[in-house]
Amino acid sequence: MAAPIEDYALLSDLRTGALVSRRGSVDWLCVPRFDSPSVFGALLGNQEHGRWLLEPSDPTATVVSRHYLDSTFILQTRWRSEGGEVLVTEFMPAQGRPSAVVRRIEGISGRVQMRQELEVRFNYGTTAPWMRREKQDGVERLLAIAGPSAMVLHGGNIPHGRDHRHTGTFTVGQGERVDLELLWYHSHEPTPQPADVDALMASTVEYWQHWSGLHVESDRYREPVLRSLLVLRALTHGQTGGIVAAATTSLPEEPGGTRNWDYRFCWLRDAALTLEAMMTHGYSNEALHWRNWLLRAVAGDPDDLQIMYTVDGGRDLPERILPQFPGHGGAIPVRIGNGAVDQYQADVVGTVMVSLARLRDHGVREDAFSWPLQRALLAFLERHLEEPDHGLWEIRGEPRFFTHSRVMMWAAFNSAARAAHQYGLEGPVELWEALRDGLRREILRRGFDAGRNAFVQSYGSSLADASLLQLPHVGFLDYDDPRMLGTVKFIEEELRDSAGLLLRYRTDTGVDGLAAGENPFLACSFWLVEQYAYTGRRAEAVALMDQLVGYANEVGLLSEEYDAGNDRMAGNFPQAFSHLALVRAADAIHLSGIPSGSASRFTN
Repeated sequence: MAAPIEDYALLSDLRTGALVSRRGSVDWLCVPRFDSPSVFGALLGNQEHGRWLLEPSDPTATVVSRHYLDSTFILQTRWRSEGGEVLVTEFMPAQGRPSAVVRRIEGISGRVQMRQELEVRFNYGTTAPWMRREKQDGVERLLAIAGPSAMVLHGGNIPHGRDHRHTGTFTVGQGERVDLELLWYHSHEPTPQPADVDALMASTVEYWQHWSGLHVESDRYREPVLRSLLVLRALTHGQTGGIVAAATTSLPEEPGGTRNWDYRFCWLRDAALTLEAMMTHGYSNEALHWRNWLLRAVAGDPDDLQIMYTVDGGRDLPERILPQFPGHGGAIPVRIGNGAVDQYQADVVGTVMVSLARLRDHGVREDAFSWPLQRALLAFLERHLEEPDHGLWEIRGEPRFFTHSRVMMWAAFNSAARAAHQYGLEGPVELWEALRDGLRREILRRGFDAGRNAFVQSYGSSLADASLLQLPHVGFLDYDDPRMLGTVKFIEEELRDSAGLLLRYRTDTGVDGLAAGENPFLACSFWLVEQYAYTGRRAEAVALMDQLVGYANEVGLLSEEYDAGNDRMAGNFPQAFSHLALVRAADAIHLSGIPSGSASRFTN
């Protein structure tokens, strides 16, 4: 059975990611990309769906400490058993060795027997490979082959097979070291030779620490901000620039629930917000890389615009159920693909336009392709101006005129008008301004409840929605505007749970067409921190921020949602949305502590 979500650490090679449990089991790995089929799928079932376990044989052995090597995704776990102590270092090489997991075991004291179990299951746990041991140059290796895919295990202690499972033990004494490398490759290619693990580790440390060293520091929350930026980078495909929303699929938003979705794709909205967080901390090159991915992905007829794409910008990601998986903690169905790809979500173009405007403000110039494409997106928005949509939360009920979506449409035309006036970019400025101003009048008339002094979820609704906390972020009105303060009060009253965390909206109203029940969405609570910080409620902002940062696991990772009552994570993991919202909240607190008129390293 899989471990709780909070027990996992992420390894990344900027192509895909592996999840390693606290007890030393690699329970999730898709190769060669984030959105490829899994070879280890125990996260959504059990060991029969694939895993690679490495732990002391002593059942009483305990984990003394577990952390990432400073500013990297190199995981170090120190074990203590009756025989002594060992240090296990695990990583995926960031350069020159695609889709490999390296595990180094070093003896610290005494002698410790280690055991490993390897079960490779290609194609989401459905295909057991043909496996064989062989020697090359006197060194053993283990091969696993099934159709187009193959894996090879290098190391001095190759496990033995029985009933499609390979198991074995080896002993590590003080000062001794054992290296294991499991590497995926195309089965028609020559089997890769063993790597120089010292060189791989050195280059991976160098990559991550160099990347980390470029970031602009915040003050109070330096470590969680840096780890969050690292997570955002780890979820970015290093070659294409596509940013996935999470490394996993179908981790449930509620134990045993059915809200189980595939997040291993590139949402335009999530990625645009990610590049904002990166730009704020000095990573304009990464933002430009994503802009180029965006241009390729959405190129073509603007009416074919999708809200999400595959890692390489592909468009085909139909949703289907995988019945072979019993689900994490029994939560079914397990889904791959995402049916929301066919939805119209009116806010997406606005989010992209706002982020690209901030990229311009950071000094990145438009090229011959990028501005014409943005104009095409604006034309698409104009053609769909009078259509209801499914909203930020991908409602699977009837489309509505969601207030947040209409505000983001306003933000799209506002960004375009500003681009013309401030940067001299060409376009029908008067039309954009007329559409912008008309949307503003409409929103204030139909999306605002004067009796409550609050904006509501959708036109004609009486419901609160945490997405409305985003209105000041895009400049629709000030953070301290009385209408915004009234909206915050409404959200606090309707959506805050007993732990002070925010739900996205009330799922028991039937608005989303799904069975009720989910946990608070962490990004929403980070947005509340931001609102508090910018409206003179700094002490409340800091208190809530400290609470939220405390929900990260021991290696600093956050999931999509959190069940504070039971102290457990929920939803896909690690979640880009949660981490980018953490960065923004930390920046808001930082800015709220700077005296008026002082220079700041951050922009909003």
